[in-house]
Amino acid sequence: MKSTVEHLSPTRVRINVEVPFDELKSDFDRAYRKLAKQVRIPGFRPGKAPARVLESRIGRAPVLDEVVQEAIPAKYLEAVNSGELRTLGRPDFEVTKIEDGESLAFTAEVDVRPEITVPAFGELSVTVDDQEVTDEDVATQLDELRARFGTLTGVQRPAQQGDFVVVDLSATVDGEEVEEAKTTGLSYEIGSGQLVEGIDDALIGAAEGETKTFTTTLVAGEHAGREAEVSVVVNSVKERQLPELDDEFAQLASEFDTLDELKDDLRVRLGRVKKMQQGVQARDKVLEALLASVEVPLPEAVVKGEIEAREHDAVHAFDHDEARFAEWLAEQGQTKEQFDTEVREAAEQAVKTQLVLDAIADAEQLSVSDAELTERIIYQAQRFGVSPDEYVKRAQQSGQLGAIFADVRRGKALASVVRQATVTDAAGNALDLDELFGEAKSTEETAAGTPAESPAGE
Repeated sequence: MKSTVEHLSPTRVRINVEVPFDELKSDFDRAYRKLAKQVRIPGFRPGKAPARVLESRIGRAPVLDEVVQEAIPAKYLEAVNSGELRTLGRPDFEVTKIEDGESLAFTAEVDVRPEITVPAFGELSVTVDDQEVTDEDVATQLDELRARFGTLTGVQRPAQQGDFVVVDLSATVDGEEVEEAKTTGLSYEIGSGQLVEGIDDALIGAAEGETKTFTTTLVAGEHAGREAEVSVVVNSVKERQLPELDDEFAQLASEFDTLDELKDDLRVRLGRVKKMQQGVQARDKVLEALLASVEVPLPEAVVKGEIEAREHDAVHAFDHDEARFAEWLAEQGQTKEQFDTEVREAAEQAVKTQLVLDAIADAEQLSVSDAELTERIIYQAQRFGVSPDEYVKRAQQSGQLGAIFADVRRGKALASVVRQATVTDAAGNALDLDELFGEAKSTEETAAGTPAESPAGE
């Protein structure tokens, strides 16, 4: 087999392949066996007719078609591997020559990963927020804790922000009742934002037994994106009474004997949370700085695929009804052209990120261990509320296991970049990245495929 590669652009190539017929013997054998099972020839059992007899019955053309269909993908992969090409997406095949008994020639146009020159990671410098825990932070945590131990008491006054009400809800669209929006005896905290937009304004000032109506845009269900008239009946109004902030409360809400001990513990916990937030911020800002420093030609077919996936997700909530989706965009004050622009920008950024991190992973010879892949699968399964086995089964059926592997590898590449960058807080203090992400393992361990795991991979 002979193959040559033409570079059509920095992100696309044409592979020219010519295969002598003597290399296709196994493909012809498979084709004869397959076709023989499909054709009944008197005097022969299914699948047992000799090749010359089969050809005399069905002709040579079906055999050649079957050989071509089988041989081209296999020979394409052979050409890709011999040329050490890093292909992206599916190729476009074209048969350019079939000389029976002599040779088969075809071309394959496919996107490839462009050559990317990344900067010295030590030159990247970002600043993240301070991780100081303030008295206000502790007070907020205490208020949230008190709310958990608060009691609800009925009141004979109009509802206020923060009150709890028990309501009956119903809604109509163009005069027709929306069945899935109907409910009774629903408990709701005014101001929590857990129900439809506009309900908080309608409930404030409403008394027990009063009915309020308002209009809102439905965001889910059959009528998603449509304007609905909502009726809410207030059955009861209750206010939350919070316990006194003292040692007795500390003993009730925690394992501590005094309020000061509880405050100290909250301060320590908040410090850990803020360190984690610093880590996430460092990861995001280093990635932003990295992408800003690199020029990457983007494969248009890959970008197009990303755009189509994002558009599919956007209209999925509207049952893929383009008219309803357009109505929703108009209500959000956005045109279809603006939406398309935003989707393309996001898609291009996502593709650029993947290409850059893949290039770094290759350069640093990063691999993914079974333990790391399993950890990601368990994490994702918990996010979607399914068992790890069920998640793996779904990923296999949708062909997403490779994408999961790639995401873990890209996360490790980004973690490596973050470790080498300069990260300081707002006060100018250099951050201890080992404290944020865990200690990095040795070069020997990394080369062996067991580099340190890091939250930056999440």
